[in-house]
Amino acid sequence: MADFNNYQNRMAQNRAQSGAMIDQGLRSYMLKVYNLMALGLAITGVAAYLAFNLAVQDHHLTQFGTALFQTPLRWVVIFAPLAVVFFLGFRINRMSVAAAQTTFWVYAALMGLSLSSLFLVYTQTSIVQTFFITAASFGALSLYGYTTRRDLSAMGSFLIMGLFGLIIASVVNIFLASSALSFAISVIGVLIFAGLTAYDTQKIKEMYFEGDDSAVMGRKAIMGALTLYLDFINLFTFLMQFLGNRNN
Repeated sequence: MADFNNYQNRMAQNRAQSGAMIDQGLRSYMLKVYNLMALGLAITGVAAYLAFNLAVQDHHLTQFGTALFQTPLRWVVIFAPLAVVFFLGFRINRMSVAAAQTTFWVYAALMGLSLSSLFLVYTQTSIVQTFFITAASFGALSLYGYTTRRDLSAMGSFLIMGLFGLIIASVVNIFLASSALSFAISVIGVLIFAGLTAYDTQKIKEMYFEGDDSAVMGRKAIMGALTLYLDFINLFTFLMQFLGNRNN
């Protein structure tokens, strides 16, 4: 009987140690995801600010600014990040961790170049304020997704369908130019990406597997960072549309 009790105690200790190792590994993995995402946002912010300062001097567009905002080059700037994100999504399993990470930094810089036009439309004060509102909201929603025991899969499927509807409505509104529809798209966009932030965080957490090698774990962390980065950027841009104060 004493031997059986000792066996049970050893099994319980082994399970506790295994659980502690998984928890520690999961924390390290999620911390890497958040750090990569934060660095990507920093690169985007710096690129956007530098591009705007090169484009606008003394309240007038420079040659660079004219090319960036008023020539067909602006379409290249707008669609280049989309091309890079598709490239990364399709090729990441064949890339080294270093190459995938470098591609993510390039994508973040291109996104900053694309978002530099926000400085033309909105005041810098409102951009900073909206960024911090977005950061606080994102942090709370991501924490919920990380800690909740509720399965968010059903909600995620519904939100992804809503995202497709949002894209279609946005394309239609390019031709309609309806201010009412634009406001509705902004509100719905905020709600969709708020929900996706929680859902994606839970999904990224569930992707963790202790047995992954360093390369697989590194690629998972980069894709997780890219996913959360996109949630943050979209949440920020939709919030800007009805929280931002426009320049005179």
